[in-house]
Parts: sequence; C-alpha cells; structure tokens
Amino acid sequence: QVQLVESGGGSVPAGSSLRLTCAASGGSDSGYTRGWFRQAPGKEREWVAAINWSGSSTNYADSVKGRFTISRDNAKSTVYLQMNSLKPEDTAVYYCAARHAYGLVSETDWYDYWGQGTQVTVSS
Repeated sequence: QVQLVESGGGSVPAGSSLRLTCAASGGSDSGYTRGWFRQAPGKEREWVAAINWSGSSTNYADSVKGRFTISRDNAKSTVYLQMNSLKPEDTAVYYCAARHAYGLVSETDWYDYWGQGTQVTVSS
C-alpha cells in the first residue's frame, strides 16, 4: 500500500514559481506511473501531468505545457511539479496520484493511490 504526501503549496503573486513535492511511502515506488491533478473550487478534478517510472516519458495538459515540469527522483520515491509563470487560473488544490502500471494516463479513475492535496493560490 503506497501512501502519498504532497507539500510545497502556498500563496504567490502571478508570474511566480512554486515546486510541489509528492513523497511516497509504505512500499517500493518501483514500476509506478505518477501523476499530478488539480481541483479548483466548484470544478471537477483535472489532470495536469504524468511521468512514467523511469522518468523517460512525460505528458502535460495543454493548459500547463511549457510552464510546468514534472520530474521524479526514484531514490527518494519522490515526484516533483515545477510550476513557473503561475497564473490566477492555476489556483487549485493539487493532488498527486500513482498506479503500478505503465501509461501516461489523464483519467482520474485510472489511478489507484492519491495524496491529500496541497493548496496553491495565485493572486493577480
């Protein structure tokens, strides 16, 4: 059973950067695809980015492409989301997710494990 814990959220002005961290514990992270999602108030949870276990393949939602970068350090069982040029519309609770399978999947239901979320607020 994998437990995921996000950190790194905060309140920043537009144009700033933040780096989110998702640490996994409770078992080996080997073979897990990891993803980041976000959910704004009153909206459905939406996919942001995904990375395969080796880190060799990544995929991004069009809304964050070119501004956000997903990466991982398997030695630390940790995945990161570097967020640059933040916009007010990036304001949301950000969640990390995992599944022990290959696939840079954007569907929420595909992932088996979820963190508790970290709040990101971007002011204009």
